[in-house]
Amino acid sequence: MERTFREHLFLLVLCLSVLKGDARYIENNEILKDDIYSVFNLDLKREMPEIPEELLYRRSLRCLDMIAVEGQFTFTAERPQLNCASFFMAEPNEVLSIEYDSVDIDCRGGDFITVFDGWVMKGEKFPSSQDHPLPLFERYVDYCESGSVRKIVRSNQNVAMLFFRIHNEGSSFTVTVRKHVNAFPCNVISQAPEGSYTMVIPQQHKNCSFSIVYPVEIEISEFSLGHYNNIAKRLLPGCAETGDFVQLLGGNTIDSSKLVPVTDLCISFTGPTQMKIGCETTVVRMVSSGRFVNRVSFSYRLLNSQELQNLKLNSIDDFCSSN
Repeated sequence: MERTFREHLFLLVLCLSVLKGDARYIENNEILKDDIYSVFNLDLKREMPEIPEELLYRRSLRCLDMIAVEGQFTFTAERPQLNCASFFMAEPNEVLSIEYDSVDIDCRGGDFITVFDGWVMKGEKFPSSQDHPLPLFERYVDYCESGSVRKIVRSNQNVAMLFFRIHNEGSSFTVTVRKHVNAFPCNVISQAPEGSYTMVIPQQHKNCSFSIVYPVEIEISEFSLGHYNNIAKRLLPGCAETGDFVQLLGGNTIDSSKLVPVTDLCISFTGPTQMKIGCETTVVRMVSSGRFVNRVSFSYRLLNSQELQNLKLNSIDDFCSSN
């Protein structure tokens, strides 16, 4: 995992001190800086497809953890842990499954383990409620409420997380995390500050977003909407009225519904078209009516310090913090 990505995620995970959800609320807890830094100093192993049980990567789970690898993870409480969260991440073209192997907690005594389909930070959610296929209450799956009925929980995107609260020393649980190929990825958090991606929505009525948690330059090389394939114009006001369009968004939150629109695109073209967005989060978001096959290809790179300084002189800070 890139060092810059680890450092940025450290800033995001700091928000756990005020972390809250809509099903089970996480109370504040003392978390030391050294404890958080240790989350990102792991020698993570890369995924191996269909890893046999005997070769499965195994390690203990921390109260605050970031995991980007398949494996079996066990948490055993050495003292009461009232505010814990594990962030899971896969590649953009993958989804995650979290399976309970064994659970020994006191549900009646206030313990819980909850899988969230996405990420929650500072009460803000990725994907946003506008973009996720499930209503918010269905994205929280509480082990104490579902039990063996939902032994395996599968995400709808490349990230998921686990909240848990355990009061008694010695209580424990074990989960197995696996990655699965997703033929048409929708809603992605990028693992790296630079790369390229093609987003395709094949005649489905839904919204998809690609989030980059860095200030970046976006270059759109291809943009194709089924209803405007033969028109050469690029940017138009009122794109939302067409029902099929792409937005570039920026801001300082992971919730795309709270980001500021930079521009809308609703007329097909072949690029390149470039734009610098100096916010903590940059999002390419496609809205599809379901009537057409829509496609956008883009690349992105991290802005250097001089570029960020120039953006600050142009009041980009005010823009980014206005959401």
